[in-house]
Amino acid sequence: MSGNYECDLLIRGASVFDGTGAPPMTCDVAVAGDRIVAVGSGLTLSAREEVQAKGLALAPGFIDVHTHDDLAAMSLDASLPKLSQGVTTVVTGNCGISLGPTPLGRRDTVVPPLDLIATKDEYRHETFGDFLAAVRATGPALNVVPLVGHTVLRARAVDDLTGPATSDEVEAMRRDLVAALDQGAAGLSTGLAYPPAKAATTGEVLALVREVAAAGALWTTHMRDERTGVVSAVAETIDIARRSGARTLISHHKCCGEAAFGLSRTTLAMIEDARQDITLDIDVYPYTASSTVLIESFARDSRRVTVSWSDPHPEMAGRDLSEIAGIWGIPEMEALDRLRPGGAIYHQMDDGDLERILAWPPSLVGSDGLPRDRRPHPRLWGAFPRVLGHYVRDRSLLTLATAIAKMTGQTADVLALPDRGRIAEGAAADLVLFDPGRIRDAASFENPTRPAEGIVSVYLNGKLAYRPEALGTSPCGRLLARAS
Repeated sequence: MSGNYECDLLIRGASVFDGTGAPPMTCDVAVAGDRIVAVGSGLTLSAREEVQAKGLALAPGFIDVHTHDDLAAMSLDASLPKLSQGVTTVVTGNCGISLGPTPLGRRDTVVPPLDLIATKDEYRHETFGDFLAAVRATGPALNVVPLVGHTVLRARAVDDLTGPATSDEVEAMRRDLVAALDQGAAGLSTGLAYPPAKAATTGEVLALVREVAAAGALWTTHMRDERTGVVSAVAETIDIARRSGARTLISHHKCCGEAAFGLSRTTLAMIEDARQDITLDIDVYPYTASSTVLIESFARDSRRVTVSWSDPHPEMAGRDLSEIAGIWGIPEMEALDRLRPGGAIYHQMDDGDLERILAWPPSLVGSDGLPRDRRPHPRLWGAFPRVLGHYVRDRSLLTLATAIAKMTGQTADVLALPDRGRIAEGAAADLVLFDPGRIRDAASFENPTRPAEGIVSVYLNGKLAYRPEALGTSPCGRLLARAS
């Protein structure tokens, strides 16, 4: 730091939420370089910039534990949906889908759902290490915690994706996984509900997750069933976690379809019991609609299906499937097939289950946003402010301190990020300043790309990354790869 200043940034008089869940304190926070150097009342440090924050809340930058930002995080403009809602760190490579290593070689096309995050040309990194090198070279716009995806490994190794892997194919996946972990992957994700991974046996998954445990890394899973079979899917997840010893995170926990409504009472009890002897966590997004590729079973269980993208019929993005079927004069499932490859938003969950899962003390918050969608689910732009506005201020489901902890300190603990998710001396200077009386999600299903309201400024590694009037001038994120 040049000149005679003792710090670069001094935020004065904010209501400071430190990320632990403790009640806020009105105090000052000083930043020098990329670190918080002082927290206290009436700090007398000289600062290059002072921000008067009376009446505003200051929190650690939010950590989005479930994203598909593998490409988006390498672009300042594409990171606007996250920075504009206070997110400073993203976990990529979820649901078995990661940008590295390339899933091509054995086949010429990108099998769904791998096309959720990238095109064939964008899957160009031969190894996971090559992907990480590209992130470093580009300079990410957000802090990136990278997972490697099981479906990618499966597409590389398995001839018949509709059947179980042979022992040789499992060994090939294991070699790729160990290499990715050595190169810096934070863990492995699985997407067992999707066709390319549905046929994976428990034994196949266990063989890989044991390598995750041996490396001290994290296993995250989009479970095999989130519908009427969700209880058995939770049981399988617990079994694999217990037998492998791996730290485990159940992704976007939910109960889809009317026949599954209320099953969260059972699943949360099972998870709570399992947490007595294994490390098991869950995340959740604050909406009763999901979004992914076009899948018949998802559509049949949904009250409403809205097409978010379609390669053969891009003009249909934003229209309901029932409307499209009417225009074409064909049954809805035939229309769905004609729209492929494509994606949709599925209105298929119950408010009671969502609130029960979100209010459960250990649950974390993730957006599961899909930045490539032409008409995205509003969770891409609004997940975190929706929790703070709708579920904290409007519904009183959570206290503000508890909600912030779910988005910051608790998540950092699960991800083993000791210097993120806290406001404390020596912690990384990832900070979000917001108005607790105004913060809310402005994105809706009708207008899904509207930035959140109430965010005042976002700092990433000590640098200004976002104000409502503008993004920062240059990317200032970090690759938070696992040390091998």
